[in-house]
Amino acid sequence: MSEIAFIALGANLGDRGANLAAARAALSIVPGVRLLAASRVEETMPLGAVVQGPYLNQMVAVATTLEPHALLSRLQGIERRLGRVRTQRWGPRTIDLDIVRHGDRTLNASSLVLPHPGLPHRAFWQREVEELEHLLRNAA
Repeated sequence: MSEIAFIALGANLGDRGANLAAARAALSIVPGVRLLAASRVEETMPLGAVVQGPYLNQMVAVATTLEPHALLSRLQGIERRLGRVRTQRWGPRTIDLDIVRHGDRTLNASSLVLPHPGLPHRAFWQREVEELEHLLRNAA
């Protein structure tokens, strides 16, 4: 049985738009994942205290048969293939993929919290979720 997951994409190194496109393309070929909709891309200022350039952000809705931790593992694999190196928390990155929601699930594990704890504090994520929910309703 598939569930709808919302995945946030962000990039602030290299060709940010191309990095988002590459992440969407990589997501679309993950077994057990089907891309349903993508929000508009928007530029935001970085979070945290590290001085860095602005991000391009986007969110996608996918239908997935993967459990949350399996989906997270696939996302981290995509990040690595697209050049993400985890050296500094809140630091610059070629791509960042976060599970924002996975169906109606709640989870509080050391490696994954659902819904993502940043959702109530990131207005751009809230806009993107609203846009995706609207697109999904209209596609039904």
